[in-house]
Amino acid sequence: MAGTYAEERSGETAADEGYLTDERVKWAGMAVALVFTAVILGFIALILLEYVNYDLLFSVVPRFVVAFVRVVVVVVISSVLAVTAGVFVGLGRVSRTSVTHAIATAYVQFFRGTPLLFQLFIIYLGIPSLWPPGEFPISEGYVVVPEVLVVDWTFITAVIALTLNHAAYVGEAVKGGINAVAEGQMEAARSLGMSYVDSMREIILPQAWRNALAAIGNDQVILVKDTSLLTVIAFPEIITVFREINSNQFDAWTPIVLVAVTYLAITLPLMRTVQYLEDRAEWGTGDDEESGGLRERFGWGERR
Repeated sequence: MAGTYAEERSGETAADEGYLTDERVKWAGMAVALVFTAVILGFIALILLEYVNYDLLFSVVPRFVVAFVRVVVVVVISSVLAVTAGVFVGLGRVSRTSVTHAIATAYVQFFRGTPLLFQLFIIYLGIPSLWPPGEFPISEGYVVVPEVLVVDWTFITAVIALTLNHAAYVGEAVKGGINAVAEGQMEAARSLGMSYVDSMREIILPQAWRNALAAIGNDQVILVKDTSLLTVIAFPEIITVFREINSNQFDAWTPIVLVAVTYLAITLPLMRTVQYLEDRAEWGTGDDEESGGLRERFGWGERR
């Protein structure tokens, strides 16, 4: 009888194992990573040393700080609204009521199937056109912080478009999180006398949230980057400031550096926060996953 694969291979030399050995693959991967890193760092050094006008850079920093504040405000409001709405969209996607399921599905398909830029145009240009010229009720803005934040139709459009678009993606993440919960938990909760709403709120959704956390967190990072599209509706965000400086100074690289720094100042802490929440999430395995939600609700046994 032929020996096992390990026994047959044990007597072979490294030369007989073929070219793609584990050791060679490891060193090749390290070499590629080092070369890539060296090229990127060299390119960054070249830009910083040869192409950045530091007098201009420091003079326009305040404009990017203001743009940073505007983007953070829009992102915070849109994220809260998108996640809240996304939970209901996800519930609609798993609803057994045909009408609710159909409406939620149509919503997701439209907002995931059309570009955010198109949705911005529908809201920013389409809605005001429903009123006679000059009679749109939100023609004037409300100054929250002078020269920093004005709540006008541009700001409202940004929040509405980002909320509606990303609620569709959050809804799909919530749907996936709900479907990942063991099917028997809903039946068990209902058999214990809990209503569908209570079962979903206290048993299913807490576990679905943990399952969907990574996808929802990634979507919030994408939402931050999607704010760059707001330049097409003249919202004074980061890319708008870049375009103004580039067109006035004919210097692309100096504002590009500040664009990168400003976006990273938002996305890096956000990604770290998402990672922290993922690490804090309690994941069950095996039998514990089957009854973890019910154990929390009714205090069955000791949680591991």
